Amino acid sequence: MSTRTRTASAPEDAYTAEPFLPEDGGLEALREAAAECRGCPLHRDATQTVFGAGDTDARVFLVGEQPGDQEDRQGRPFVGPAGKVLDRALGEAGIDPSQTYVTNAVKHFKWTQPPGGGKRRIHKAPSLREMTACGPWLAAELALVEPEIIVVLGATAGKALLGSSFRVTKQRGMLLEEEIHGRHARVVATIHPSAVLRADDREAVYQGLVSDLKVAARALG
Repeated sequence: MSTRTRTASAPEDAYTAEPFLPEDGGLEALREAAAECRGCPLHRDATQTVFGAGDTDARVFLVGEQPGDQEDRQGRPFVGPAGKVLDRALGEAGIDPSQTYVTNAVKHFKWTQPPGGGKRRIHKAPSLREMTACGPWLAAELALVEPEIIVVLGATAGKALLGSSFRVTKQRGMLLEEEIHGRHARVVATIHPSAVLRADDREAVYQGLVSDLKVAARALG
């Protein structure tokens, strides 16, 4: 069989994680199945699948874009610098980070090398096709956790859940009523915490994040 024939029949060419989902089981079954996911080409360059983590009875379900460099190496979401910003902001907003569930729209780290080479791995935004391929995992997590509030962190996560017309600059800090993967959901959108780390005025951007998270906290009652 030629290389071309093998490539054409590779499971990642279908761009869907659906065949890799387990028929039943809880979070651990999902996590174990996701570790073998070949639903899109992103698995090829990633160290490992980074599945969601946290309280499966959580009232708050947080969705980011994709794992970063540290998450890819450690196998857990939001363990890098952005995760520390998120935990601090949640606490200030009145949401206990230990009682949330955190995940990403895409479960593999998409990266590129800097111009001229080097060992540093630079984050590269996933495409709509890659986000759609990973959608079945996110749907399964939502069905398992059944949160009261979904917090969307950043534009990419917003587009993955709310469609390509989503704009974080226009819809952040609002309590939205949406249909997400066949379920009615209350959604609050905000920036990704990594935006705080990139900002010139970090404190102002951070306070904006906290303010948005307070909307979610108030909605919980």
